[in-house]
Amino acid sequence: MTIAEVSKKYEMSPDTLRYYERIGLIPQVPRNKSGIRDYDENSCRWIELMKCMRKAGVQIEALIEYVSLFQQGDSTVNARKMLLIEQRDQLLARMEEMQKSLDRLNQKIDRYEQGLMQAEKKLH
Repeated sequence: MTIAEVSKKYEMSPDTLRYYERIGLIPQVPRNKSGIRDYDENSCRWIELMKCMRKAGVQIEALIEYVSLFQQGDSTVNARKMLLIEQRDQLLARMEEMQKSLDRLNQKIDRYEQGLMQAEKKLH
């Protein structure tokens, strides 16, 4: 796939895709005989993973470390697993905080709705 096709498929700019490759967020993309990027299935899987992880708020540095460890081979399996566990724990903590904030907002909204209902009752 060309960079334009991948850009459209994953809704990411070509500049972002090049940046991800340049900083090591995704492994080097294969190139055709003319030196143009030719994204294969493996490259696309990496893009999907990184897009998902970034949406979840995983830091770029942790993801670059993961890719680097992956490229070093099987001897880094435990290190990769530990990195993923750490990122999962951080994500769970953020989710808990977000849930607390959502609960608080819902309480505030409920109070406003109760106040509006009381005000309407007084008008009738």
